[in-house]
Amino acid sequence: MPFYRFEDMVPVVDPAAYIHPTATLIGDVIVGADCYVGPGASLRGDFGRIVLKAGCNVQDNCVMHSFPGQDAVVEENGHVGHGAILHGCVVGRDALIGMNSVIMDGAAIGEASFVGAMSFVRAGFIAPPRMLIMGAPARIVRELKESEIGWKANGTRQYRELARRSIAGLRECQPLNAIEADRPAAKPIVAIPLHTIGRAAE
Repeated sequence: MPFYRFEDMVPVVDPAAYIHPTATLIGDVIVGADCYVGPGASLRGDFGRIVLKAGCNVQDNCVMHSFPGQDAVVEENGHVGHGAILHGCVVGRDALIGMNSVIMDGAAIGEASFVGAMSFVRAGFIAPPRMLIMGAPARIVRELKESEIGWKANGTRQYRELARRSIAGLRECQPLNAIEADRPAAKPIVAIPLHTIGRAAE
């Protein structure tokens, strides 16, 4: 698993966090309990500190880095989708960063806010709590509904559980040559896509 000391700084990972073997942590990186860091993620703490507080997830191929002297922080239960780039910014508690979004230096995403997929959040942008932010450049679109915030909370719980399941049950292996006759299905979880939330309430 690629952990690297950079000068005097060694990454710190809580024993209850899961870091995928292909993720890379360099230098001043601090990962809290119940975090999940997915395959291919790069957390590079050479210019500034990288902090994941308890219950965060940083998914496949995400990048976290900072302008010199700044920290990049994901607060408790922050949820960072596949391929996102966070550079010297703060993602608030219970916030969600959509897939392939870019959050620039000095930006702050408010508590329980969502950044839509493929958004570009410019440097210094401040997003209040509980807002939907999207676009390139990103803008505040509207206040989030309780149902949307609840949907995100469920997804983050699933990632906290995935961290525990991965610690216990993810191992490198050789593939089979053929599918087994009695192959079990993946463990079911209770989740529905965000775009169906409104329809489910009708």
